[in-house]
Amino acid sequence: MSDMKKLLRQAVKPVLFLLTFILICAFLAHYLTGQETLLDYARENPELAYGAEKTPTEPDNSSLSETTQPSVPEKNTVISGDNADTTPVTPDESPAYVESESEETEASDAMPISPERVTYEDHFYYEPLTDLVKERITGISYPENGCTVPYEDLAYVGLLYVDFEGQEQTGELICNKAIAQDMVEIFYELYRNEYQIERVRLIDEYGGDDTASMADNNTSCFNYRVVDGTTSLSKHAYGLAIDINPYYNPYVVFNKNGDGDTYISPPGSEIYADRSQDFAYKIDENDLCYRLFTEHGFTWGGNWNSTKDYQHFQKTIN
Repeated sequence: MSDMKKLLRQAVKPVLFLLTFILICAFLAHYLTGQETLLDYARENPELAYGAEKTPTEPDNSSLSETTQPSVPEKNTVISGDNADTTPVTPDESPAYVESESEETEASDAMPISPERVTYEDHFYYEPLTDLVKERITGISYPENGCTVPYEDLAYVGLLYVDFEGQEQTGELICNKAIAQDMVEIFYELYRNEYQIERVRLIDEYGGDDTASMADNNTSCFNYRVVDGTTSLSKHAYGLAIDINPYYNPYVVFNKNGDGDTYISPPGSEIYADRSQDFAYKIDENDLCYRLFTEHGFTWGGNWNSTKDYQHFQKTIN
């Protein structure tokens, strides 16, 4: 039995020597080239080192080349879906930089509000003229010199209205502070009833030109001017009159120059001077606009005699 063990030892020794020699040679070859250690080689060649089958091992990404290294998306790249676009996104294009409507609303709400502002309903308010508003109107609807109406007598009115397309719009007026409450109450009811008004802008956007404003069917109030064709200050000069949808409700003067001719303004609105006709945006005694203004103590120019100002409502204050 002992002889058999001796024979086995003698047979195994050459094999072990051969395997050891192979491993040493392999180690020297790879080590000298700087590619891997003996342990790395043994792991990669288990059939030689351990006499076992090769087992899969986790890939070592540190040994991958630039072409095989997994790509890393650049900063701000948007990835979604199987065919995602990995084009780098600039700050302006990235969703993180898109200003939402709520952010815009918050920004506008953060603007300073006059402590003297009076709010009737959301978006319907009035307040004293700010320095910015004064700058907008001075030299246009408000003369730089000779205006007998102090800024302090005027109020800025913010409101909403429904335009001819049925869309909600933001409007602005300047009126006498004595009728500012009337304005927000009336325009709120017009808005709530979807009464259509084409536009409500300060007449300063028309250079203070009343005819140009009427021709554009603009609803306006304050404008320091005289009555058309006279030297008398208009109620508009005091901010106590307003013109509603003026193109469809023109200013008409019968026998203006004593020659029997009828004067109609603005030009182009002559067809609407015939109030016996039915047409859209016509103000008459059945109209909601008429009823609201007269309920608030305004008089209507359509009830005048030698002159008819169908667009015009004014109020007298003590």
